[in-house]
Amino acid sequence: MQIFNRKAALMDYLTSKKTTNSSIGFVPTMGALHKGHQSLMIQSVNENDITVVSIFVNPTQFNNPEDLEKYPRDLDADILKIQDISPNIILFAPTVEDIYEGKIISQSFDFDGLENKMEGKFRPGHFDGVGTIVKRLFEIVNPTKAYFGEKDFQQVQIVKKMVEKNHLPVTIVVCPIYREINNLAMSSRNERLTLQQKEEAGVIYKILNGAKAKFVNNSAKKTAEWVTNEFEKNKNFTLEYFEIADEETLSTCTRKVKNKKYRAFIAVFINNVRLIDTISLN
Repeated sequence: MQIFNRKAALMDYLTSKKTTNSSIGFVPTMGALHKGHQSLMIQSVNENDITVVSIFVNPTQFNNPEDLEKYPRDLDADILKIQDISPNIILFAPTVEDIYEGKIISQSFDFDGLENKMEGKFRPGHFDGVGTIVKRLFEIVNPTKAYFGEKDFQQVQIVKKMVEKNHLPVTIVVCPIYREINNLAMSSRNERLTLQQKEEAGVIYKILNGAKAKFVNNSAKKTAEWVTNEFEKNKNFTLEYFEIADEETLSTCTRKVKNKKYRAFIAVFINNVRLIDTISLN
């Protein structure tokens, strides 16, 4: 397994390996890998000649320093999980210095307002940090396809907009959410939960499914009120937001329009661990 810690060395290696017709699949991650990440790798390996996985906990997308400090890190375990998929996957695990070259600041982006919705409201500067690191990684790896999980649906729309506006030659592939046995969306942050908390957190998806059923015959406002009431019954959880939005524009649904695709988005705290999830309502 090839492992690179410096972008220059990785770029040289990829240049030597890539031919005119070969494709590069790229899976950007922040480590603490789980089966959801592995599913992205499997799809990339199946669809491309070369697959690169990056592990980099990006400081510019954390608006909460404590969250950055507590973010789970276990590179040795991550390497084993990558090798389980394929020993031919190339790992890029750079340092902060190598990526930011002493200037840990975000580039400013205009995502046509996508950055001001939901996550953007509660995590100021988050999507500038996401745009900065994804753009830099794309420039380093120069992938044909890049693979992202549907759980971070707003982030995926942001990345697509960044690719469009910067005319980057990469196709964004969105892959289904992987869930625990109790339907909790798999996330690296789940490692910070106790077994009991993880089990209790299955209620998030249960409520999302309830919201999907409610939305059939009720307004977005009525559905949101029902969700709020459900979480008030669960004192171990603090609901940060629940929102029903247009899938494409992420604009809040105020009135249902026929043939539009809607999606529910949620962010919940349990024991100071912030969990997000999403579900299509169509």
